[in-house]
Amino acid sequence: MNDFGGKHVLVTGGSQGIGYETAKAFSDAGATVTITGTRASASDYEDDLSAFHYIQCDVSDDAQRAALCDGIEQLDVLVNNAGMGGGATEFEMDTFRRVLEVNLMSIHDITTRLFPLLEKSGGNIVNIGSCASFLSIPNAPAYTTSKAAVLGITRAQADHGAKRGVRANMVAPGFIETRMTSGLDENAEFKAKLIRTIPMRRMGTPDEMAPIVLFLASDGASYITGQSLIADGGLVLH
Repeated sequence: MNDFGGKHVLVTGGSQGIGYETAKAFSDAGATVTITGTRASASDYEDDLSAFHYIQCDVSDDAQRAALCDGIEQLDVLVNNAGMGGGATEFEMDTFRRVLEVNLMSIHDITTRLFPLLEKSGGNIVNIGSCASFLSIPNAPAYTTSKAAVLGITRAQADHGAKRGVRANMVAPGFIETRMTSGLDENAEFKAKLIRTIPMRRMGTPDEMAPIVLFLASDGASYITGQSLIADGGLVLH
């Protein structure tokens, strides 16, 4: 089911975190994988990215998104993973706009530009949402709004693609140990309180998210489209 030999995969933001583990899993399953990142070259990252084709792309920039898509000639799976939070400035309009540009607008733009390739291959889309697609994250209006919108755009993509042979689904991670959540380590008391809200009493890891993405992209999920799969240790149960 997880044989992606001969397939071409694009993972935006695949240089670290969930994106990196997802790209690695696809590569291990035989796929040719292209990833994006914001740094000048693959060697600027701590992880070994030599198994992937690396393209520098700030997905908040229209021209860079266009250049990225113009360079893709074959595509079977598009993983819209690139994302960001706005930190303490999410109530400021400049930050709010940038978070939506990265987390939402880039998904629509990149997917629209690459849709003809996905239609040609009978491919599929996996968007990385968040539990914030369903819950409000305190003091994070931009992140919460953008991830709620990812749920909506996934459904719209699935509806559009259904008669064209293209599936679209979303993975909604809970609190995962990534660079975005690394700031929690600075406040052990707050992190412990947060973990107590998770029924499984721990944060998830990026390598636990990757198999979910691969499943949704696989033939084993051939009758699944427009759905969201929550992977949160039970967070949304309460």
